[in-house]
Amino acid sequence: MTAAPTAPVSYLFTFRCPDRLGILAKVSNLLFEQGAFVTESFHYGDPQTQTFFARMVFDDHILKTSVDGLRTMMDALATELDMTFSLRQADYRPKVLIAVSKYDHCLNLLLTKWRAGALAIDIVGVVSNHGDCRSLVEWYGIPFHHFPITRETKPQQEAQILALFTGTGAELLVLARYMQILSDEMSRALDGRAINIHHSFLPGFKGARPYHQAHDRGVKVIGATAHFVTSDLDEGPIIAQEVKPIDHSYTADDMVLVGHDSEAIALANAVRLFSEGRIFLNGHRTVIF
Repeated sequence: MTAAPTAPVSYLFTFRCPDRLGILAKVSNLLFEQGAFVTESFHYGDPQTQTFFARMVFDDHILKTSVDGLRTMMDALATELDMTFSLRQADYRPKVLIAVSKYDHCLNLLLTKWRAGALAIDIVGVVSNHGDCRSLVEWYGIPFHHFPITRETKPQQEAQILALFTGTGAELLVLARYMQILSDEMSRALDGRAINIHHSFLPGFKGARPYHQAHDRGVKVIGATAHFVTSDLDEGPIIAQEVKPIDHSYTADDMVLVGHDSEAIALANAVRLFSEGRIFLNGHRTVIF
């Protein structure tokens, strides 16, 4: 009896390097020579930062070497091009830790999409400074960690979160309406590995009560912004944004309720982009493939 042919395995290859002539040719030639069958390819050279970014997917059905062997060859090319790269299976699921306070709308959408298979992540736990979301989280069979916080205990509480992040092998911390400002030390420790949702279309209306700020200015659209966390409040590189039209009849409280959908959708989209290896940091901005 003839064995059934093995289905090809897809791999995700992403890289960045200083822009110069011939980068794509060198990378593509190496993949071609080793039989990496490319099925997706996106690239961008930023003329301002002089940085080249690329995201490629290939399968191994005619690969002439092992993936580890290909990685070794890429290491040599990376030295030549001053390149940083990642090579992983395309179906890899990054481990994610979620932080939340009392509002559960963003958390709920993340959990729903995760359960439905629309978010290719492994949620290793949910941490909160309140107990309000415990029943929701545990209904999904996910560990819930209650870490209360006061002004005096903030350093110890953040140390608990970082220890949980490291101990679970998490690769991303998602602040799903976690109503605490991370310290500069924690922001630096999680540089490029923490995403926040701000209930405003940044860079407008930063800080507290953005819907009330927007109401005072009579805006005609309200929005939400998912961005990387930095030590500068609400200034991190923007990943995804959503807006909703409104008019003069909306109160600030109306805007809060309407904005919940935008917040949840923008955050879920940002987590999806991260999980699929589509986000590249580019100074204060991002490149999204």
